Amino acid sequence: MDFSMNTAPLTVTQAVTLELIDPTGAVTPIESELHYDPRDPYAVTAVFMTGASQVRWTFGRDLLLEGLYEPSGDGDVHVWPCLDSDGHAVVIIELCSPDGEALVQARTGDLSTFVDRIAKAVEPGTESGYVDVDAALTAIFAEAA
Repeated sequence: MDFSMNTAPLTVTQAVTLELIDPTGAVTPIESELHYDPRDPYAVTAVFMTGASQVRWTFGRDLLLEGLYEPSGDGDVHVWPCLDSDGHAVVIIELCSPDGEALVQARTGDLSTFVDRIAKAVEPGTESGYVDVDAALTAIFAEAA
């Protein structure tokens, strides 16, 4: 469903290596991409390349914006700043679903770069100007019929 108006800036995509943290604290690098599409201005998607397949998680961009500086999230996604075992600044992202949980960390600098880019694409607080409410309602009612 595309609920956007045609005035949206271009999509922002950034490759990033996330580290999957297992229950013992060991980390495994996972090649990933972060996506932000101004046509869905409230969301960010993380795509994890897991061998031959991909796992996609979409969550509120505010979680990422806030999670760089303080714990954020009270649902299926939690984000908070931390230090890794070597003392480097990282951001932890906890993803929960009925199918399981994943805890990943990313370098704070990598996420800061992405957040800066998406804030330039759509300034925080202006997201509603990029949503075509009429198109969204039409699509919702069409699905219900």
